[in-house]
Amino acid sequence: MTTGGMLREDALKGKTIIVTGGGTGLGKSMTRYFLQLGANVTICSRRQAVIDQTADELMKETGGAVLAVQCDVRNPMEIENVIAQTVEKFGQVDGLLNNSAGNFISPTERLSYKAFDTVVDIVLRGTYYFTLAVGKYWIENKIKGTVLNISTTYATTGSGYVVPSAVAKGGALIMTKSLAAEWGKYGIRLNAIAPGPFPTKGAWDRLFPEPLASMMDPTSRIPLKRVGEHQELANLAAYMLSDFSGYMTGECITIDGGEVLAAGEFSHLEKVTEDQWDMIGETIKQANRASKKEGQGQ
Repeated sequence: MTTGGMLREDALKGKTIIVTGGGTGLGKSMTRYFLQLGANVTICSRRQAVIDQTADELMKETGGAVLAVQCDVRNPMEIENVIAQTVEKFGQVDGLLNNSAGNFISPTERLSYKAFDTVVDIVLRGTYYFTLAVGKYWIENKIKGTVLNISTTYATTGSGYVVPSAVAKGGALIMTKSLAAEWGKYGIRLNAIAPGPFPTKGAWDRLFPEPLASMMDPTSRIPLKRVGEHQELANLAAYMLSDFSGYMTGECITIDGGEVLAAGEFSHLEKVTEDQWDMIGETIKQANRASKKEGQGQ
């Protein structure tokens, strides 16, 4: 399956969007589409060489304008610098995509305090630091900005083996909803996306390292029986940062091929064969007939 762009070419024209973690993976894919739709984009991450290379590549590919600014989202001063440089180059900031993340699978009892803190600091602290900084800038300058946070389905359901990430993503999601209620009066919108499996080189290798990748087929638990394409996520992200979603705030949209639904109590029954279903059906009928006879006899 190959998915094309969803919105018209000028859907983000004149808007300036900051993308954290924009140098690689899904951040890079979303940045590419924002540029194709006419936006100016500032990408930031801790590795200047990576975002410089991405900026050059995407500007040549799309003809758009990209500013690459080194930033550790755990450092408020570096965040303020990103905003200042963005305003200096593009005039103002209109959107923020909190995409920086840190995650790996592990039994929780094997984690050190530092390992737990590292994930929470990047995902939760980095998200609220950047959101707070941009929100103050918007309120002071009377700009009706939009924040989009990349969440996860287990931010609401919980999940074993990724507890630091679940804690951090859960906190960031509640912040999204809480600030949507508080900052709506300023015309500031905050929403989130909860993606399912969208393969990326770095994150995918951490979540499904060998030999786990060979043992598990991620698509086996997804009702649509496939992983997501980057363009599908980029389409949704662009819509939620555009004026087309102007009446949406405080929402988290799941895009996971139905993966989270398949975790239901009886979803494992998809492994039952047709012959077994025939046997089960006959057993149920017999049980119903027996129950009916007992009722008539009382």
